[in-house]
Order: sequence, then C-alpha cells, then structure tokens
Amino acid sequence: MQVQATGPSPTSAAAGLADPIVELSGVTVELDDRTILEDVDLVVGTGELVTVIGPNGAGKTTLVKTVLGLLAPTAGSAWIRPGVRIGYAPQHLPLDRSIPIDVAGFLALGGARPHSEFAAALAEVGLHGIERRQMAALSGGELRRVLLARALLRRPDLLVLDEPLSGVDVTGQLELYELIGDIRSRRGCAVLLVSHDLHLVMATTDRVVCLDRHVCCSGTPETVARDPRFLNLFGDRFGTLVALYHHHHVCRHDAAARGELGP
Repeated sequence: MQVQATGPSPTSAAAGLADPIVELSGVTVELDDRTILEDVDLVVGTGELVTVIGPNGAGKTTLVKTVLGLLAPTAGSAWIRPGVRIGYAPQHLPLDRSIPIDVAGFLALGGARPHSEFAAALAEVGLHGIERRQMAALSGGELRRVLLARALLRRPDLLVLDEPLSGVDVTGQLELYELIGDIRSRRGCAVLLVSHDLHLVMATTDRVVCLDRHVCCSGTPETVARDPRFLNLFGDRFGTLVALYHHHHVCRHDAAARGELGP
C-alpha cells in the first residue's frame, strides 16, 4: 500500500498520460468490514476538469477523502504531485449555521488574511460585498459560492468540489457549473468535481468517470452517456444524454439503480 507518494507519478508517464496532478491506482477502501471502493483508477491532469458521477452510496465521498489524504487505501496507491495546493469545498458545512458568524468571519476560520483577499474571492464567485452578512442568512446557492470562495483562497492547483450543487435550484446549478468552468479557464487549475446528479453533466467537462464502488466507465460526456455499462447502471433513458445544455428529457433510474431523478 502506498499513500500520498512523492516523486513522479508511478504509472501515468509510462501510459503516456498528460502531466498528472493526482492519481489513484488500484485503490480499494474497506471500512467496517465493507468494501466502499474497489480497484479504482483515477487520473486528473494539470488544468483538467474531471466529473465523477454515481448514485448515492457509490463511494464518491470516500474517493474524495482518499484524494485529500484523509483516508488511507486498504490496497493500491494514492499519489499527488509534490507541492500541489488543494482547495476543497465539502458537501456538508462543518459549522452550526445557527452560530452568529458573518461571511468574513467564516472565511477567516481558514487562516488570517487581508480583508482584500476575502473581498476578491467573494467577488470572483459573484458575491461582491456580502462579507458582513450572517452565514445563517445565506441561500443554498450563496452558501455553495462561499464554500467555493474559501477554497479559492488557497490559490489552488487542484479544486476538489464534493456535491457543489447540493441545495441549489436548477437555475443556480447551471450558473454554478458555468462559474466553475470559468474559474478553471481563468486560473488554469485542475478540477475534480463529484456529483450524484447524473443528468447534470457539464458540457465543458473534459472527462466523466462513472463510479459505483468501482469505475464502471469513463470518457467524454458523450461517450459515457452511450456506454452500455452506464446504461445498464442508470437505465437506457440516458441514451440521449449528451450534456445538460442539450438535455430536456425527464430521466428516472430504474429500480435496480436505487433512486430517482426529476426533470
């Protein structure tokens, strides 16, 4: 077992993959006698935007924790390029929103910085001038943007976003996807984005990885949407899916897929 190794990527160079920034190779994670991830391979290249999709319980958050070094693989290796700065926006806010704290105070929990840096990060995510607003007063979309701003304060080489659309309406989801794509283009950072919203596939995603404890399939959104393994997992009504911007159908999982999607 190898965790957060240093030095060159162990396999990507030999495989001819472009400039990896993070790589999981044959990663298995077992917790409480359950296999959460099994033999997972994942590579994110410099400046690449990779979206991991999968149903609830597929192991997506465990994958994120492994990338962040918070969980050690039971088997396999997890590698991050030495010196890489990671900005992380979690699925759940580890803060009681009833506590009286404003946005600036929340951002400062990550470390003291000049007020101008907080203001600039908030402006970049479209929240100019809300430093003194109470965290408890934020909408779902505003909260997601504040978490993104906090991640950007680290000047990341890699953004890891776990369910960044949670609690956001459809219009807000579109806007957040566009914002994440803009940030990636402007900053040149890599993005690993995790979602259970299978019908929300970014048109600007370089690669989609379909996860259900193991990697079912991966490739461009168009390729994955037509892959028989994807269709077997999520139902053949995804056969017309190319990307969110071209998708106007009502999609539902079949019973075997353990869930349901709305329009």
